[in-house]
Amino acid sequence: MINNKSLIIVGGLAALAWLASNTLYVVDETQRAVKLRFGEVIEENIQPGLHAKVPITQTIRKFDTRVLTLDTETSRYLTREQKAVIVDSYVKWQVINPTRYYEATAGDELMAVRLIQPRVDESLRNEFGQLSLQQIIAEKRDELMSGPTADLNALMREELGVAILDIRVKRIDLPEDVSSAVYDRMRSEREREAREWRAQGKEEAERIQANADRRRQVLLAQANERSETLRGEGDAEAAAIFAQAYGEDQEFFSFWRSLNAYRDTFGASGGNMMVLDPSSDFFRYLKSPDAN
Repeated sequence: MINNKSLIIVGGLAALAWLASNTLYVVDETQRAVKLRFGEVIEENIQPGLHAKVPITQTIRKFDTRVLTLDTETSRYLTREQKAVIVDSYVKWQVINPTRYYEATAGDELMAVRLIQPRVDESLRNEFGQLSLQQIIAEKRDELMSGPTADLNALMREELGVAILDIRVKRIDLPEDVSSAVYDRMRSEREREAREWRAQGKEEAERIQANADRRRQVLLAQANERSETLRGEGDAEAAAIFAQAYGEDQEFFSFWRSLNAYRDTFGASGGNMMVLDPSSDFFRYLKSPDAN
């Protein structure tokens, strides 16, 4: 009798446990859920928390609503001038409508990725086809992707119940054949700019040199003018001193000039011959110290 009661209690507890496990369910903070009855959605967008369902007839599908990343395949696109670029990009997306997402993908994330990726590829192909290569290289990547992100977000919300939060370009390369031509053109452009800078530098150097030469000539002319003025003033002052000295003692001045003349004449080398009259005034101080 006691064993039968124990079996009943254990069976009852087991039944309660099974009923609780199949009736109660928890939706995590990072999830949203839908309630199904024989595959048909009967309750949408179930929020995080503890919830109940009818066992067997009702099932729950939970979906991760965190921001997910889709790393797209590297693709080749043509620009407006029909030049090829190799683009590597990724997409940030998030489930926002669990019911629509379930109906479109059966809750399969891989299915969602397979549906999103061609749309991203088409959107980027259209965007790059409207831009020139110079615009693609020069413009900021965020601004470049703003249009495709907005258009694709509106489309995916309607079709899949997901939001396209961002499309980012990781890398833009040129095909090898195009890269060589682009690098050659860039090299030519840089060489042209270098020649322009060199020409401007040479022109500036010549201008500076000309200004320096002009300034030099002006300074030399001013210096020569000053030196000639000083020399003239010095000669005038020397002549005045000589005149004053000559005026104070004319006899001594004549004697001093004669001595200088004797030294210059008789001290000269080379055997020069000079013929003079002995009674000439040139020898008067040699004949007599008084020169009278």
